[in-house]
Amino acid sequence: MTFNKETHTVNGIKVAMLTAGSGEPLVFWHGAGTATGFDFALPWADRFRVMIPYHPGWGESGDAPELATPRDYMLHYMDLFDQLGLDKINLVGLSMGGCFAATFAVEHGDRLRKLVLIAPAGLVVPEHPLADLSQVPPQEIPRYLVEDFSIIEKYYPQAPSAEFQAAGAREGGNFGRMLEAGLVGTWLERWLHRVKVPTMIVWGEKDRIVPVQQADVWKKLIPQARVLRVPNVGHLPMQESAMVPGAISDFLAT
Repeated sequence: MTFNKETHTVNGIKVAMLTAGSGEPLVFWHGAGTATGFDFALPWADRFRVMIPYHPGWGESGDAPELATPRDYMLHYMDLFDQLGLDKINLVGLSMGGCFAATFAVEHGDRLRKLVLIAPAGLVVPEHPLADLSQVPPQEIPRYLVEDFSIIEKYYPQAPSAEFQAAGAREGGNFGRMLEAGLVGTWLERWLHRVKVPTMIVWGEKDRIVPVQQADVWKKLIPQARVLRVPNVGHLPMQESAMVPGAISDFLAT
């Protein structure tokens, strides 16, 4: 099975989206970078209609500087879901996309069936803070993503083209804009009690970007949350561990 590519226009913004499979909708929201691809999500298409939209400003989607805050992105996605005729979805979010997904669950929980947060950003945990990637040389950041770099090495050319570098700089710049707009802060902690759907939190125990110790904080704040801690993997457990995509699929299907 392979992904199909779709293009939609939402309030004048081009939205590129990968799709596969059939059945109940499963939407995946990616994190701050898209270079490592989404092949890990193809097994989900055996049970679900998988939809992976690129956030505006990422991948093949258009730029949208008018979307100034994470909550603007939520309304953007509400419009997309309305346009696609999606009433209730399963929502999976990674890192920045996990923050987006948690925010969506707080504000639009009636549109969700189940929620999966993979190493979500968003909370201020002074004892276990988010890594400050601005202090990391850009060429070293990919090694922060995983414990075993060989898993994703193929996605990073030794002699990257100007186009590859420009795409990374664009996504990094938009991530920085989201951080400045309040992606991480105290507001989300205040409202996570409003997440009423069954929730799975997945975290690699070797995560160098969002420390795994934050998982306990998320579990305490979300009433119906369970935690899957995955040993010997980093920030991308669904790519480093073969069991993670299946565990997520089983949780969503039952």
